[in-house]
Parts: sequence; C-alpha cells; structure tokens
Amino acid sequence: MNTDNYNTESHYDELFQPDSQPRKRAITLINRISSLPDGELIRRQQAAEAALLQMGITFTVYGSESGTDQIFPFDIIPRIVNPADWEYIERGLKQRITALNSFLEDIYNKQKILKEKIIPKELITSAKSFRPQCMGLHPPKGIWCHVTGTDIVRHSDGQLYVLEDNLRCPSGVSYVLENRQVLKHTFPWLFEVLHVHPVEDYPNKLLETLEHLAPETTESPSVAVLTPGIYNSAYFEHSFLAQQMGMPLVEGRDLVVSDGLVYMRTTRGFERVDVIYRRIDDDFLDPHVFSPDSLLGIPGIMEVYRSGRVALANAPGTGIADDKAIYSYVPQMIKFYLDEEIILPNVPTYVCWENKQCQHVLDNLDKLVVKAVNESGGYGMLVGPHASLEECNTFRERIMHDPRNYIAQPTLDLSTVPIIVKDHLEGRHIDFRPYILYGENIYVLPGGLTRVALRKGSLVVNSSQGGGSKDTWVLQDFEVENKDE
Repeated sequence: MNTDNYNTESHYDELFQPDSQPRKRAITLINRISSLPDGELIRRQQAAEAALLQMGITFTVYGSESGTDQIFPFDIIPRIVNPADWEYIERGLKQRITALNSFLEDIYNKQKILKEKIIPKELITSAKSFRPQCMGLHPPKGIWCHVTGTDIVRHSDGQLYVLEDNLRCPSGVSYVLENRQVLKHTFPWLFEVLHVHPVEDYPNKLLETLEHLAPETTESPSVAVLTPGIYNSAYFEHSFLAQQMGMPLVEGRDLVVSDGLVYMRTTRGFERVDVIYRRIDDDFLDPHVFSPDSLLGIPGIMEVYRSGRVALANAPGTGIADDKAIYSYVPQMIKFYLDEEIILPNVPTYVCWENKQCQHVLDNLDKLVVKAVNESGGYGMLVGPHASLEECNTFRERIMHDPRNYIAQPTLDLSTVPIIVKDHLEGRHIDFRPYILYGENIYVLPGGLTRVALRKGSLVVNSSQGGGSKDTWVLQDFEVENKDE
C-alpha cells in the first residue's frame, strides 16, 4: 500500500512528520507496509478481524439498538512509542500514582490536605464517589490503588498530557494482550527488528501484585476475581484475566462471610479466599455498608476487610480520585505529598464548582470540552466546537443546575495515527491508556491501550461511542536499522 500520499492535516502524527515522511522510529514499519503487494495489507486486516471474532473479544454497549455484544474494532497499523517518550511517561505515572495513593490514605484518615486548605473540603464531601463508610480504613501494605489505567493524550505541540485517572475498575487491558497476539501473527518479523517491549507478562505481574496484599502468615494466598456477572460490559476481560492468572472467577453469590473470614463455595466445599480482585463498584460490594439492595456483593465483607483478614483490590473508596474535579488538583497533591513538581501535566481544567471558572465556561461553551465529573465511556460530554446551539444550551442548563458535576477543558488537537480506510491510509485521533500496578513496587506495563476515533474528525475515542483500538509498540532503546524482510 502506497503511503506517499498520507496527509497529517496539520495534526501531530505519531508515525509521520509534518512533511509526510516517516518518523525515525517508524521508518522500518512504514517501509514494510509500503512494500506489501497490492491488497496484502487489507487481507491482513481482514485476517486480524477474523481472529478477534473467533476469540470472542467483545464489549457491551448498553441501550444499543444494534445488539448487546459487539466486536471491538481493531486496526492493524500499530501506534509506536519511542524510548524517550516512554521513559518520560513511566516516570510521570509513578510519581502520579504515588501521590494519588497518599491522597487516598490522607483523605480517609487525617485529612491534612483539607486542613491545609490545599483542596476545599466541600469539594470532597460533595463528591458522589466519596465514601464516608471508608473513613479510618488502612488497606494492606498501605496500598489503595493497586490497578490504575491513566488516560494520556498528545497535543499538536507534541506535549503529552494526562486526561484523566481511572482507579476504580479500569478496563481494557485484555484488549492490549489480545491485540498483541494478533499483531504478532500480522507482522511477526517486525517485533524482533524493532525491539518491541513485550506485554504478555501482565497477568503474572497482576497476580504478584494481588498476592503481595495477602497476610504475611499466608504461605500460598488464595486469589479470586469478583465479577458482577455475564451481563457486565467488561465480562470478557474479567473471565480472560482470571483464566490467564489461573485464578477462579466468582460472583457475589459464590462467596460467603463466616467466622470473620471470606470463603468461596466450591465442589469440594468451602475454601478460604485471601485476596479479591474486585471488578464491581463500591455501591454493590457489601449491602450491609453500601447499597442495601445490592444482590451482587457479599454481606459482611467490609467488616472482614477492616479487620485485615481479606484484601480487596482496588480498595473501596478509590473512586474519589476518579472525580474529574478532584483530578484538577493532582499537581497540588504532588507538591503537597512529594514536594515535587508534576512531571506529566494535566490538561488545563476549569472547575464549574468555582463561580469565576463556571462563568468562563458558560461564556465559552462553543470552544470547550465539558465533562460530567463521574461519567465515563464518552457519556455526559459536550465537545463545544462540534456541538449544535441546542446541545450547548442543554449543557448550559445542566451546568447552571448542578455546577459541582461539571468541569471543562480546552479542545485539544489530539495526535493522530494512520488507519486503513478502504484502499488507503487516513489519520484518526487517538489517546493512550497505560496500566499501572502498585504492589511491592510500582510497575508500568510497557504498552497499553491505544484507542482510536474511527470517525473522521471525531475526538471521542471510547468504544461505546464508535471508537476502536490499536496495538501499542513501546520500543526499547536500540537503534533500528532500516531494512526489510
């Protein structure tokens, strides 16, 4: 396929320079794509899609008229991350997770950051994701956020920004692992030549992280993955990770609290569970403590957790750090807890809870991206430059009615990567979600989920809003010779 006519359209492209020549680390990949016979790249794309279909890699779009389960769209041209960018991202994420963990420990205990008036107390207590039931909690080993997926974007100036943090039940890592398997069959020779970091060890790293939480006296910790069930949008991932770790996948009805411990029902009788990787929200975890009408959780588990006889990952209450208004204070958290300047900057953010910032947002709705602070998946969002007058007026009313629930950010010109469109390549906007594990040490998976907005010009990359994914190749620090197969 000819790549000479690829147009970056003034966007920062991850593979091509503004003059449409490949970036240094992408030359070998682009030369390989260009050397394929006519129709071969499309044939490989079709083979990859068939493989994903056979694997049953799906997600659920709630309320979709086209059906419940859908195949996650995938484009075989990878996104490349050079070694310098990765070193910067890794340092920034380790700093960020350290500060967020300190914030969670503080906010549910001494609340020093509130007493010092670094963050307004009302902003915390008014957050829908703040859990007063978690006050006084001390999770095993002092770790709250064991698994985090942080969304990163690159602006047209080349700068990388953190768009948001996901500390509750971050999803998508199963697509990272499956995408890699497919790409290894699509471009097998390139992985060795380009020295691409492997990602296949993630399930082992996750298991090590979980086992680290078990009581020191436990020689062989029992770990289980807790799912809401087959109708959850990420059920494929829950079952996939449980299978990859060799651990049981359970629902709330499979677990029971007895004599101050948590047990799992098995065909051999009751077996103790030491660590639970939960993929259900706080509200459904324990009907004795949170939502009393929940049928998904385990009655009494929070009492066992507080006593230290079972570990939960992530810890209950971590959702406060997902609140998009709280996100705007991460630079202050890093300064307060670590006495450091932020490495990976936030996107500039206006918090509508503050009157002056709210007025600025209302006066500039057509220029900003407005987000509900607790929504995800691209829901509850207005992209001002692409919105109609009616849509802007609707959001104006929503903001005025509940300003605490909204933040706004400038419309970033997200970087692009080429995707296959019929018989040629076109650029599409992307973001990037690396996964961070916090166990004995902080580990950042050298890869991640690159999400791509498949609709031309769209800035919304979420799968529920028509987005797809790409494999992410983080290159090791080796010079690459420009040669072909």
